[in-house]
Amino acid sequence: MTAANARNMTEEPGILRLSHVNVRVPDLELALAYYTEVVGLVETTRTPNRTYLKGWDEHQHHSLILSQEATYGLNALGFKVMSEAELDRLAARLAEAGIETSRHHPGELYQGSGLIVRFRAPSGHVVDLEWGMAQVGNGLPLINPPPAPDGLKGMHPPRLDHVFLLCEDVDGITDFFQDVLEFRLTEKIVADDGHLLTSFLERTHTAHDIAFLTGPDGGFHHVAYWTDEWSDLRHAADTCAYHGVPIDAGPTRHGATRGCGLYFFDPAGNRNELYTGGYWFDPDDEPTVWTEAEMGRAIFSYTGQVNQRFMTVHS
Repeated sequence: MTAANARNMTEEPGILRLSHVNVRVPDLELALAYYTEVVGLVETTRTPNRTYLKGWDEHQHHSLILSQEATYGLNALGFKVMSEAELDRLAARLAEAGIETSRHHPGELYQGSGLIVRFRAPSGHVVDLEWGMAQVGNGLPLINPPPAPDGLKGMHPPRLDHVFLLCEDVDGITDFFQDVLEFRLTEKIVADDGHLLTSFLERTHTAHDIAFLTGPDGGFHHVAYWTDEWSDLRHAADTCAYHGVPIDAGPTRHGATRGCGLYFFDPAGNRNELYTGGYWFDPDDEPTVWTEAEMGRAIFSYTGQVNQRFMTVHS
C-alpha cells in the first residue's frame, strides 16, 4: 500500500472529485443546441467565445465549458479541492515532484471560477485544481424539495462522472496520480509484458473518476455524465436516435468498473458517455486486474470485443 493510500484511510483531504472539462467546438451555437436540447445540460453563462453548462443537480457554476476553436478535443480538465489550504498543499506536492504550476485568481481563467492551480501533467494534459467555484444551486429549494425540477430536457444527467484520457506511459501517469495527487487505483489492464494498458483511478470511492488508456500523449477519449438507472440509458439511446446523433457503442456493460454506458458524439466529434452502475471502493481495497487477453471483455463485457471506431481518439 502506498503512503498516499494509507493516509487516505483515516482522512479525506485534497481532491474531492472531477470538477469540469473544457472542450473545443468549431460551431458554438450548434454545440450549445446539442448539449442543452439533446444531452439536457443547463446553460449558466455565455460569452462571445465560450458557453458554460452543468448537470441539473450540480450546485457549482459549471462542469462543462465549450470553447469555440477551429478544432475539437480537450483543452483542460479540473478537479475540485476541499479548501484553499489543501490547494496550497497539493501545489507544494507538485513542486516537489518537479511540476511547474501557475496560480490564477477567481474569474481569471473562466467565468465563475475560483482559485485555480494549473499544471501540465506528465501525460500532456492540462489540469486545473480548483477551490471556490461560484455556486448557483440546482434549481430546487433547500426545504422540502421535489425529486427534480420541472422542465428538464433530453437525457438530463444530474452530474459529471468521469473523464477517459490517453497517454504513452500509463505506468508513469498512474504513479503520478497516486503518489502526487493521492488518487487510488481501482482497476488495471496489464499487458503481457507487464506494463499497464489501462488504469482506473478514483477520489470519490467510486470505480473511477479518471482513467488512462495507452495512446498518444494528451489524447482525449470521452467525458461521461452520470445517470441514476439502466433504463435512463435506453431513454438516452432513444433520444440519440430521435435527434440523429451517432451512437458509438451501447447501451452496454463494462467488465472493468462493472458500470453500464452509452457512447455517442457531439456535433464536433467529441465523444460523450452516459454512465451508471459501478461499485464502492474503500481505500484499503485491492485493485482488480485484467489481463491483455481479456481486454475486450474488460471494456465491453457482453461482446468481449472493442470496435475500431471506439478506439479512435483525438487530442
